[in-house]
Amino acid sequence: MGIYRQDMLKRFSVSLEEHLLEQFDEYITQHGYSNRSEAIRDLIREKLINKQWQQDSEVVGVVTLVYDHHQAQLQERITELQHHYYQLITSTTHVHMDHHNCLEVTIVKGNAFTVQELAEKMIVLRGVKNGNLTMSSTGDDLH
Repeated sequence: MGIYRQDMLKRFSVSLEEHLLEQFDEYITQHGYSNRSEAIRDLIREKLINKQWQQDSEVVGVVTLVYDHHQAQLQERITELQHHYYQLITSTTHVHMDHHNCLEVTIVKGNAFTVQELAEKMIVLRGVKNGNLTMSSTGDDLH
């Protein structure tokens, strides 16, 4: 989060059905927010980030893969994809979880559609047990 100057903050009111407000307050408690404003800001940012991804804006993301390193040629296929999309790759970290499993984290930056394309190609590789793409934005307009 950022530091907010008081003159930059704008107040507004929101009307909600009582049961919806109760559910929102439970959400706030479960996620450790200290007040409703913080939670609402994060929810708004999340929607705006999703919009940027849908508009093919420049974004950052993290592709996380858990896979069996004994799967034939899987590491080579992952490396081939990373080389093919080298312009997106900011950093890659490889962790040996146990004798059979590896965790690979690839930080990417580029146009949303191309980042999603790379992530999908990596996640569907045979031998990948779990994979996901976590999205964020480089836009300053979300602060």
